[in-house]
Amino acid sequence: MNKTIITVLGRDRPGIVAAVSQALFESRCNIEDVSQTILQTEFAGIFIITTPAGMEQEELREELAGRLVPKGLSVFLKEMEKGAFTVPVETEPFVITTMGPDRLGLVAGITALLASYRINITNLQAAFRGGEDPRRNVMIYEVDIPVETDQAAFRAALVQRAGELGLDVSLQHRDIFEQIHRV
Repeated sequence: MNKTIITVLGRDRPGIVAAVSQALFESRCNIEDVSQTILQTEFAGIFIITTPAGMEQEELREELAGRLVPKGLSVFLKEMEKGAFTVPVETEPFVITTMGPDRLGLVAGITALLASYRINITNLQAAFRGGEDPRRNVMIYEVDIPVETDQAAFRAALVQRAGELGLDVSLQHRDIFEQIHRV
């Protein structure tokens, strides 16, 4: 079985996931993973599927486009690489939260620092509503930090970078973050 990544984009409204999943079901494709979100007024969904034996990617693209494009949705397909393997690195899950006035370069500034420490971002939510009220401009990074990372050096670098960008920053182990923010 081949695995395919499908990205669906369009103006948000009820029924998008139902339309995509129905089209995949009728094409005999199995959904293995889904991540979807709403960014302002736009729907963004990513589906990882397995296709039935003998189905060509172009055939699936045409089928999905025929069903979804008339609904105002854009559809993109990419075959997953076979045999891709990376050596696993032992990591610990953390949550980084930043707040501050919106301006150019905030995401780039923080993510460049994370990359320099080989920290993988597993989820990122950023809501920029403008203005000087820092509570209206929040970024939440869920990250995996390699165990061998010098935590004190990373924390100091993160606080310094956040200060340069005019941001307040918090770094918490994900377990602690979830306990504090549990409803």
